[in-house]
Amino acid sequence: MSAMTTTTSTTALTEDQQALVETTLDFAEDHLAPHAVRWDQDKHFPLDVLRKAAGLGLGGVYVREEAGGSGLSRADGVLVFEALASGCPSIAGYLSIHNMVAWMIDTYGDADQRARWLPRLCAMEDLGSYCLTEPGAGSDAGALRTGAVRDGDHYVLTGVKQFISGAGAAQVYVVMARTDGAGPQGISAFLVERDDPGLSFGPNEKKMGWNAQPTRQVVLDAVRIPADRLLGRPGDGFRIAMNGLNGGRLGIAACSLGGARSALDRSLSYLADREAFGARLLDAQALQFRLADMATELAAARALVHQAAEALDRADPGAPQLCAMAKRFATDTGYAVADRALQLHGGYGYLHEYGIEKIVRDLRVHQILEGTNEIMRVIVARGLTEALR
Repeated sequence: MSAMTTTTSTTALTEDQQALVETTLDFAEDHLAPHAVRWDQDKHFPLDVLRKAAGLGLGGVYVREEAGGSGLSRADGVLVFEALASGCPSIAGYLSIHNMVAWMIDTYGDADQRARWLPRLCAMEDLGSYCLTEPGAGSDAGALRTGAVRDGDHYVLTGVKQFISGAGAAQVYVVMARTDGAGPQGISAFLVERDDPGLSFGPNEKKMGWNAQPTRQVVLDAVRIPADRLLGRPGDGFRIAMNGLNGGRLGIAACSLGGARSALDRSLSYLADREAFGARLLDAQALQFRLADMATELAAARALVHQAAEALDRADPGAPQLCAMAKRFATDTGYAVADRALQLHGGYGYLHEYGIEKIVRDLRVHQILEGTNEIMRVIVARGLTEALR
């Protein structure tokens, strides 16, 4: 039994889940892993491979089947994204975001919106992007300034969104904009399309990692859209955004597990093949202890991610806190494990061709996006102290 098999899950999987994991791992091994380093170096966004993933149902993981989705649970989803990230955390991370967008439309859209956008999103003929963060409103999402003004049967949107994954390549943008007074209660959600007049994009950001997907500003210069592009009701935007992020945080947490698991597997193989002072490195007890710690920490993080996913599936009131815990712990753990894997590779870990330094760079941003890990601590602490207020 390989290390990848032994670290896939800390709980017993159903036959369907086991088949899902095996299929997704095969896809990651065949279509992601062989190209991941080149995509990173060339800053190439593999649209053709994303559409192949959609053929496995990975373009609408949480979308209801009647709309073209796979109708999977969050517990299923974390298995999917961990497996995908074993091939390339950057592509898996984008797929998590795309699926968050599709879930938001499926959950909060009306029948016409679901029929219009979901089939193409699930097939990944169209890609989705999530537009919340702004240049002056990152962690304090309730302070966003992008405005949406009602004008007869239309809304006019003006503002700038920052750090938007898939921007420019995506066709559908879920945009949070202010329709009323200050604070979270004045925010609404809108569906904007790439070809809407007044929508433009900044240059592709030069980033430390996640280079296999574009990250750009989304600029809304008096973008005029029909009023039926409102997602949910006026003032629902912040609630929609936060509920979407609960699942998005689990997706990114799972991607950290997958990337770190790949780094651990590579370390085992490297140490088994490498000799120093007349013996295999893998036989050195000090290095075995490091590997044991890495595997133990990943297992603990995985257990928390699965617990949070199950809580979200059953609409547990404590699910947002558990999702924040899981995101914080799994992304911190994943990055730490990948960094130690680089150290175990010595100088080879620092070379592009071995792929370890790419995993380290990709996983670093997971501690920032979908809410920084400092904000995750705020969410957890708020849940602990609310009863005392």
